[in-house]
Amino acid sequence: MLFNSLQYLVFLPTVFLLFWLLPHRARVPLLLVASYVFYMTWRPIYGLLILGLTVANYFLVNRIEKSQDKKKVWVGVTVAVNLVTLGVFKYLNFGLDTIKDGLALAGVNWHEPHLHILLPLGISFFVFEFIHYAVEVYRGKPVVKSIFDFALFASFFPTQIAGPIKRYQDFIPQLSIPAKFKWEYVDEGMQMILMGLGKKVLIADNLALVVQAGFSHPENFSSLDLWLITYAFAFQIFFDFAGYTDIARGSAMLFGYKVPINFNLPYLAANVSDFWNRWHISLSTWLRDYLFIPMGGSRCGKWLNYRNLFLTMALGGLWHGAAIHYLAWGAYQGALLIMHKEYSKGLEKVGVASKLLSSKLYHIVSIVVTFHIVCLGWVLFRADDLNIAGKILLKLAQAPSALTHFSSAQLAVLQIRDPIIFPSLVLIVPILMLSQVVVNWLNDKKFYQSPPWAVQVAVMVILMCVLTIFSPDSSPKFIYFQF
Repeated sequence: MLFNSLQYLVFLPTVFLLFWLLPHRARVPLLLVASYVFYMTWRPIYGLLILGLTVANYFLVNRIEKSQDKKKVWVGVTVAVNLVTLGVFKYLNFGLDTIKDGLALAGVNWHEPHLHILLPLGISFFVFEFIHYAVEVYRGKPVVKSIFDFALFASFFPTQIAGPIKRYQDFIPQLSIPAKFKWEYVDEGMQMILMGLGKKVLIADNLALVVQAGFSHPENFSSLDLWLITYAFAFQIFFDFAGYTDIARGSAMLFGYKVPINFNLPYLAANVSDFWNRWHISLSTWLRDYLFIPMGGSRCGKWLNYRNLFLTMALGGLWHGAAIHYLAWGAYQGALLIMHKEYSKGLEKVGVASKLLSSKLYHIVSIVVTFHIVCLGWVLFRADDLNIAGKILLKLAQAPSALTHFSSAQLAVLQIRDPIIFPSLVLIVPILMLSQVVVNWLNDKKFYQSPPWAVQVAVMVILMCVLTIFSPDSSPKFIYFQF
């Protein structure tokens, strides 16, 4: 079930009404059933997968807490169970293909078995939540007593498919609070849901048409065209994933629950390290806490620190998908973070004036440079393979032959046939981004009260009309729908 589907338009209000009509003790079971219904609308059989992992982790982690001298053994077993499950479903076919290619280089023709394994929705996300829970209990945090609360932590439908990756210490306590209905939940929740739908349908889905054409046949486009297409993907993936997160957070808020933010204006980052503090925050903090730090983090020598950083990002790239281009993208991010550290140390050694580094001009230049460095990485992420990525990157490195070439470029005849769509994107993207900045700032400063209900309803109706008018004929799946 997709957030931007008619099914969800019926499913969410139904669960919302039942939730607030039922007594508190029935709400967790209701959300648990609803979450499994939500998950099993795609492939019912995979409901058994998340159920089996939930039961296994519940009892294995209880063993971690009760063991006195074998805690490390039990946490190792628990993490292994989760990683093996993820490996079988996500990486087994990739591993077999890699072995086949390696044998082919040695002149051996091996026909690997076709296992027809379909990647379960959300497995990368709820496996990480299980591992987080096991490690935190190993470190001394209390276990979750109720198996129903624990099952809902893993399967909670707003965050089930593509996060944000929750922390159980933040989520579980909310389930025991007998909250009373507040109109603020609807106010804040609907604002986030509509903002998320706007990002997804109005911007990401229309940009997807440009991106698909460019990355499918890069040979048909000039250097300048491909730069514009690369920019298009940078904003497509942001508005697609940030839109998903907004809908997830808004849906959770309708029930009075808060889940973590995932984005904080990442394209305003002034360096790569800052970018990863703003982009997919729940993942970057997970990688830091459960991969980078356990490997030694920064508490070791310079080269070991860099090794840890590089491996963390490379494995983070592989987490995104079982393909070499995802691994290359992660390795690229790791290399960038290492270079940023060296660059910062170099500035300190040469004694660059702090006045220059703190100037607005330097900050603006840093944002522009960082954005373009990130965009080059998105080519590795989006391309179907390294061969296509290489072709695009080579063209991006070429100087445009002439501006007249752009005026007759194929961008004018991409799959965006409707002449109203492209101008609308040019207006909607900056307006939506600016409005997000202003709303965040006003919320932080608490300069305004919630507007009257009549105004809120009018705004929501207008947004729904805009969503209907400017949405493409068919809305593609969220980019992170099957990760």
